Amino acid sequence: MATFIMLSTLGPDGMATLKSNPRRLLEVNSEVAEMGAQVTAQWALAGQYDFCTVLEAPDLETVAKVAVALGARGTLKTQTLPAMPVEHFLAVLEAGN
Repeated sequence: MATFIMLSTLGPDGMATLKSNPRRLLEVNSEVAEMGAQVTAQWALAGQYDFCTVLEAPDLETVAKVAVALGARGTLKTQTLPAMPVEHFLAVLEAGN
């Protein structure tokens, strides 16, 4: 499984939904699982983004499907970044020597 960081910003409708039903966030995480990705960690943020979500998925295509499905609702915008453990990154660099 590959790891991805999804940064999310809620729009006005997303904020209204969250205010009236805070548990909706957990429901969305279940929907993400139904699309083939797994939420492994999640933080609420103060700043430019509202949430940082760590996802595991079999491939980039699965995460793209999740991002489009969530964005199509019109309640949030996302930025998704592929990530790798530092140990793996170092191994890749060392193998290139």
